Amino acid sequence: MQMKQNYFLSQPHQPFFILGVFNAIVMMLIFALSYKGVLTLQIDTTTFHVYTLAYLLFNNVFTGFLFTTFPRFNQSHVIEKNYYTTIFYVNLAGTLLFVVGAFANVYLAASAMLLLFISQVFIVYKLQKIYNVGHAPDKKDSYWILIAQYFGLAGHLLFIIATLFSLYTLIPTAINITFYLYLIFLAFSIGQRMIPFFSHSWAEKNPHFIKIVFGLFILKSIFASADIKMAELLIDTILALYMLREFLRWDLHPLHSPSILWVLHLALFWLPTAFGLSAISLAAVLFLDTSFYFLNIHLLAIGFLTTVLIGFGTRVTLGHAGMPPQADKFATGIFVFIQVVVLLRSLFSINVAFGWGANFLFDISFTAWLILFLLWGGRYAKILIFGKQP
Repeated sequence: MQMKQNYFLSQPHQPFFILGVFNAIVMMLIFALSYKGVLTLQIDTTTFHVYTLAYLLFNNVFTGFLFTTFPRFNQSHVIEKNYYTTIFYVNLAGTLLFVVGAFANVYLAASAMLLLFISQVFIVYKLQKIYNVGHAPDKKDSYWILIAQYFGLAGHLLFIIATLFSLYTLIPTAINITFYLYLIFLAFSIGQRMIPFFSHSWAEKNPHFIKIVFGLFILKSIFASADIKMAELLIDTILALYMLREFLRWDLHPLHSPSILWVLHLALFWLPTAFGLSAISLAAVLFLDTSFYFLNIHLLAIGFLTTVLIGFGTRVTLGHAGMPPQADKFATGIFVFIQVVVLLRSLFSINVAFGWGANFLFDISFTAWLILFLLWGGRYAKILIFGKQP
């Protein structure tokens, strides 16, 4: 019994995954109720939505994943239990304080953001130290993972400054840096390393691929922040075509892979798909004066980011509990259901663009998100907390 009580904190990914899933449910529920006017927040609703998903959901899941795998990437010692548990407790405290501040006082919320930022500094510091002392002969992928982490710090700091001093003009820049150069680029950096490896793809990588994608992401962030839509459309088109060509060259065979693998292949191919549809939506704004209401961001955030999060999260949860990293019918159903969530959220954006008046699609799409994480948490929380199940 004592061993079971201590298992929850025995590996870094376990507490951070649980906190991330908890935040995925609670923060989306608060956002949705605020968006519908049921709850009143002291923070702009969109800012609350982006910040909480970036730094309370995805940041925790990324931290759990990297604190578990980054030492292996770099052939370094594992992270000390006291170190990662302290960060977990600080993140938990910061999460609770932020929720209270979001309802009560903007300065209390900003204090919570500062606490979470300091925690993130120690996360990046530990990853940098692992990179510096590690003995791996090739650290190129680890280098780009660290670059994404530093942009995560930059975006986080901009959110704090904008919130603390009411500099709302900084919010678009904070969002674009956080979204493209931290969340998407970090997940891409991990995925382009791990997915071909898991898939036993022996196609030689283009050594310039990740550098070119990073440069294009920089331009994407700049043009999106400056609202230069024609230039952004061009970058999206280049990203879609360039990524698609490279992914096809990897010869992944998703149709002949088990579901624990094809979900990761699907996540990869959401990247060129999302950027291609983003280019089309930007063209609609420029030439048809029709806005698709954040369609491009949600295609990336749910189609790519959430799919890869659930895919890797399932694999890591099973593998590190001593269970075969295989997806049963239930897990496969969850993988499919993620794509239903993407479709529902896309339909809401299309509804806004064409004025269908079907605003119930918002209720359906956010409810589907809640169901997704309730299902995943209901299946895998016991494994994360207590270990291998009989």
